[in-house]
Amino acid sequence: MKFLNWINIRLILMLAIVVFLYSFTSNRNSHRKLLKSEVIFIGNSDNFIDAKTVNKLLIENNEGVQSIAKSDLNLDKLEISINKNPMVEKAQVFVSVDGVLKALVKQKTPIARVFDDGGTYYIDYQGNTMPLSNINTARVPLVLGNINPKNKKQLTEVLKLIYNDEFLKKNIIGVELDANEDLQMTNRNFNYQIEFGKMVHVDKKFKNYKAFFQKAVLDSSLYKYKKINLRFNHQVVCTK
Repeated sequence: MKFLNWINIRLILMLAIVVFLYSFTSNRNSHRKLLKSEVIFIGNSDNFIDAKTVNKLLIENNEGVQSIAKSDLNLDKLEISINKNPMVEKAQVFVSVDGVLKALVKQKTPIARVFDDGGTYYIDYQGNTMPLSNINTARVPLVLGNINPKNKKQLTEVLKLIYNDEFLKKNIIGVELDANEDLQMTNRNFNYQIEFGKMVHVDKKFKNYKAFFQKAVLDSSLYKYKKINLRFNHQVVCTK
């Protein structure tokens, strides 16, 4: 019985020591200064915001990251600050075990550049507005016309189809939305106008255009046309 009691006492003592050491280590670790900060961009390889700008948001009003103790960090606040940047889609901030303050940043993906009465800006993959960048320019279709909250969602879906398709992404360089909300598009290498029509049956229209293009490019007839009409579901009408 005494033997069992001694075992219990030893277990309690060992547990107390472990708890003490853990608390001591955690407290000491929380008061350590950070070694450095590191910004890691994920996703899109084209940077529209630089690491220097993100670093300024990380250190806030401090002179340098080395002056910040771990215990003084508010990671949620830092994430909110970075996520407010109009170039950022999503950011995650954490401290690594070796004392490095890291920010994983996913930038917005521009899929079109808009010119209207309000100026010029990008539409990103989520359909949101994205300002132009001072450090990079996206090679995306130029969009003209009256974009409003009612047609913006439909237009974004059309632009996403162009962005996700290697052929369309390479060839479609301009999209114009007229007063009737019909679309006209321009091609990179040929002078014809693509009459796309209403933003309905979009996938079918693009499939018809790609099939027509692949056939017509073989006999060089694409140079003869002024208009390629995709308004009809089952045919492509060309005008010389």
